Amino acid sequence: MQGIFITFEGPEGSGKSTQAALLVEYLRGQGYDVVAAHEPGGTRVGDVIREILQYDKTGEQLCPETEMFLFEASRAQLVRCVILPALEAGKIVVCDRFADSTTAYQGYGRGFDIDKIMTINSFSSDELVPDLTILMDIDVELGFKRLAERNEKNGRELDRIERESITFHEKVRAGYLDLAKRWPARFKVVEANRAMDVVGREIRKMALTCLKSHAD
Repeated sequence: MQGIFITFEGPEGSGKSTQAALLVEYLRGQGYDVVAAHEPGGTRVGDVIREILQYDKTGEQLCPETEMFLFEASRAQLVRCVILPALEAGKIVVCDRFADSTTAYQGYGRGFDIDKIMTINSFSSDELVPDLTILMDIDVELGFKRLAERNEKNGRELDRIERESITFHEKVRAGYLDLAKRWPARFKVVEANRAMDVVGREIRKMALTCLKSHAD
């Protein structure tokens, strides 16, 4: 039996990483065999790329085209080494970001041609499309307020993408919402500004509905 592929997307500070981890924990508690993944990274090759993309590992400014292809390269490795083998084994894969992130950030945010981005996404992901994409939507300014609180608590600084302008991140959010309108059957939009437990319960219902529909 083919597995189920669930992805989490959203602007910065939306809580998607937290909710993805909580969903993995919940599904495992229900007896499901779940693989957790994330982008960029999730493989040894991908983790090296992540250091370049998020933390300026080389100290050299990335041109937008290089940025895009590094995300695609990390995804290609993750799909073939982690995600596809898990799905072929009938497991559930929950991934924190996937191809829609590249469309939103490099397409809508950077201004690259959306159709070209989607073509490259399809190639890098071996034409894999999630069964369910949970879009954690949040006002950009509120998201960055959350980031500031998190960073103060954890002693962290904003990463390279997070340091982009508010205008850039507004374009990203608008891009995500546009994608959700394009594919309403796959995307489920969650208002991420609510309490974490309220959001978590809604996400669990969405995930269980998806699993049930594939079991029928």
